Amino acid sequence: MAAVQVSLPLPVLPQGWSEEKDFKPIGQLSSATQRNIEPVGPHFLAHARRKRHHRTFSEDERIQAQENVKRVEDDDAGDISEPEDPLMLQRDAKDWKGQDHYAVLGLSKYRYKATESQIKRAHRKKVLRHHPDKKAAAGSSEDDSFFKCIQKATEILLDPVKRRQFDSVDEAAGVEPPSKKQAQKQGFFKSWSPVFEAEGRFSKDQPVPKLGDDNSTKEEVEEFYNFWYNFDSWRSFEYQDEDVPDDNENRDQKRHVERKNNNARKKKKTEDTARLRALVDTCMQGDERIKRFKKEQQAGKNKKRLEREAAEKKEKEDKIKAAEEQERLRKEAEEAAKAERAEGKKAKEAAKNAVKKNKRVLKGSVKDANYLVPAGEEAGAKRVDDVLNDVEAVMAKIEPEEMALLASKLNGLKVADEVGSIWGDEIKRLVDAGKIEDGDTKVLGK
Repeated sequence: MAAVQVSLPLPVLPQGWSEEKDFKPIGQLSSATQRNIEPVGPHFLAHARRKRHHRTFSEDERIQAQENVKRVEDDDAGDISEPEDPLMLQRDAKDWKGQDHYAVLGLSKYRYKATESQIKRAHRKKVLRHHPDKKAAAGSSEDDSFFKCIQKATEILLDPVKRRQFDSVDEAAGVEPPSKKQAQKQGFFKSWSPVFEAEGRFSKDQPVPKLGDDNSTKEEVEEFYNFWYNFDSWRSFEYQDEDVPDDNENRDQKRHVERKNNNARKKKKTEDTARLRALVDTCMQGDERIKRFKKEQQAGKNKKRLEREAAEKKEKEDKIKAAEEQERLRKEAEEAAKAERAEGKKAKEAAKNAVKKNKRVLKGSVKDANYLVPAGEEAGAKRVDDVLNDVEAVMAKIEPEEMALLASKLNGLKVADEVGSIWGDEIKRLVDAGKIEDGDTKVLGK
C-alpha cells in the first residue's frame, strides 16, 4: 500500500481582480488530510499483468482475446456436442427452407425445447468454428455457404414468429405412432405417451392432459380423449409457402401466389386434422381402459336403473315438498307484503299529517307574531294576505324535512322580530339554493 499526495495548482486570478472589491470570505479552508490509497480494479490488474509478463498493450489484448475465445469454445460444449454431418456442411445457403435449423446449430436433441440462451450460445460457438475469417487465417479455401446457413438458422430460431412457423412443419420433432406389435411389446402407455407429448406442442391450450396409466380414473381418460378430439392446433404451415414475388408491377401474379398459398395452408390444415383424428382413434381402439369401463358400465346397468328409479321417486317427492314449501313461502310473502303495505300506508299518513301539522305551525307563527307588524299596530287585510302568500310560496319550495326543521325553529315563538328573522334566514337560504327568486316574497325576508 502506497501513500499518494496530490498537489493541485490554484487557477490564475482574472485581470483586474481586487481583494478589497471582489473577495468576500464566507468561511475557512480546512486543513490538508493525508490518506492512503489502495490501487484496485480491472485497469490496475491489467497494468499489473502487463508488468509481470513484460507485455505491451497490443500483446496483452491479443493474448486476452485468444483466451476469451478458447473459454467460449470450451463453455458448455454439450450444446453442440453432436457430430456435424459432412453433407450438411456442403449445403447451399440459398436452399435455407430445406435445412434443419436445429441441426445446423447442433441443437437436434433439444429442437422446440431449446431456450433462447442455448440458441445464442450454440450460434456463438458455431460462428467461432466456421467463420470465414478464421478459416482464411487457417489457410482453408472453403466457401462461406455453411456460415450463411448458421446465420439464417439463428435468425429464424431467435425470431418467435419465424421459429413458430418452422416448428409448425418440423417433422424431426414428431414421434411416429407405434404399431400394434410395438404397443404390446413395449407397453401401451410407454409407447403412446411420447406420441401425444410431441403432438401436444401444437396445442393452443396448455398444459396438455397426459395419457395417464392403468390406474387413471374414467373422468381423466374421458378428459384426455375429449381434449384430443377437440384439439385446437396453432399449426399454420406458413413456412412451406411459395415465395411471393416482390415485383409491384405484376400484381396479378402476386395475388395468384397468395391465393395459392392460402389454399395450400387450408388443405394441409385439413389433412393434419384428419391425421390427428385417425391417430387418436387408433390409440383409443387399443386402450384397455376404455374396454374395462364399458364392461363395468354394462355390469352396473341394472344397478343404475334401480338407482335411477329410486332417484326419480325421490325427485317426485322432493318436487311435492318443494311445491308445498314454495306455497307456504308464497303465503308468508303475501302476508309480509300486506303488512308492509299497511305499515307503509300508516307511514304515509303519518308523514302527511306531519306535513299538515308543520304547515299549521308555519302559518300560526306569522299569525301569533301579528303578521310581523310592529307592536301596537293593527295588521290590515292586505298585510295578512301578503304574509300568508309568502308563507305558501315558501312551503311550496321546501321539502318535508326542511319544513319540519323550520317548524321546530318557529314553534312557540310569538315575537315579531324573532319570527321575522327566522323566516328571513330561510328565504335567504332558498334564494342561495336557487329554489326561489329574490322578489318572490313581498313581506318575508324584507
